[in-house]
Amino acid sequence: MINGVHAIVFGKDADRARAFLRDVLGFRTVDAGHGWLIFALPPAELAVHPDDAGPERHELYLMCDDIDASVAELKLKGVEFTAPITDQRWGKLTRLRIPGGGEIGLYEPRHPTAIV
Repeated sequence: MINGVHAIVFGKDADRARAFLRDVLGFRTVDAGHGWLIFALPPAELAVHPDDAGPERHELYLMCDDIDASVAELKLKGVEFTAPITDQRWGKLTRLRIPGGGEIGLYEPRHPTAIV
């Protein structure tokens, strides 16, 4: 049966993106061989949202308990945010840049989560 999720971030500078995930966000790693790092992630959940606007797509959001405090802490570490925090009915969200690896979301949910 399924025992986990393996998410992939593609980027033009994988080494720089890996350093950011390891050194700035503090994700633990294992070396899968020849310096190829695999990162341990916090517990996860998966949602499926309707979207008739175009081709199917997938998004990655890191979750936090207090987005304002998390953004302030990450800014002190030099993290670049690419969108302001928006207050939605279901939670608060923003986006941050992974150097060499594009952008991901940061999300403070207001709804019950599936994480136990």
